[in-house]
Amino acid sequence: MVSTRPRVGVLAVQGDVREHAQVLAGLGADVELVRRPIELAAIDGLVLPGGESSVIDKLSRAFGLQQPVRDAIAAGMPVYGTCAGLILLADRLIDGIAGQETFGGLDVTVRRNAFGSQVDSFEADLRIPVLGDPPVHAAFIRAPVVEAVGPEVEVLARVGDGRIVAVEQGRLLATSFHPEVTGETRFHERFLEKVRVHA
Repeated sequence: MVSTRPRVGVLAVQGDVREHAQVLAGLGADVELVRRPIELAAIDGLVLPGGESSVIDKLSRAFGLQQPVRDAIAAGMPVYGTCAGLILLADRLIDGIAGQETFGGLDVTVRRNAFGSQVDSFEADLRIPVLGDPPVHAAFIRAPVVEAVGPEVEVLARVGDGRIVAVEQGRLLATSFHPEVTGETRFHERFLEKVRVHA
């Protein structure tokens, strides 16, 4: 009999890996910490955590994960990226460091550190219609913003000044903010639904 527990991974080379793993396990998923291609091959969905996007990029290449992750995205694996994970999913990056690369797959242009440095971190309540009520309490920590979206991308949320902070494109989901640190689980639930459908 096939297990109904989704098998999901968290890219575990740097960033807030533990927080995502705890949320996903709490929602009934079997969680794998992904540091090698063989671990990536054993899962049905992947979370790209917040952290330092340029470091995650360099380490994913060093661990031989960059191309396997790109291939998994191209093959339709559901992926959820938060903060740095949004940057890593973007097809186009503004204000990256020299030589910085992304996995791509999400037809968006993202600006790194768009809200400023660590001291400019803030929290806000966002109304996100696809998630219903109550509003999402979002934590922005050196967060990126989506500057432009392609025709297949759905904008899920904006901050008060209109800048885009959550998007979805097919099996890809991404937020500028960190639901995993504020007790918000609805984005992870939405991601797991994609995994169940895909698996």
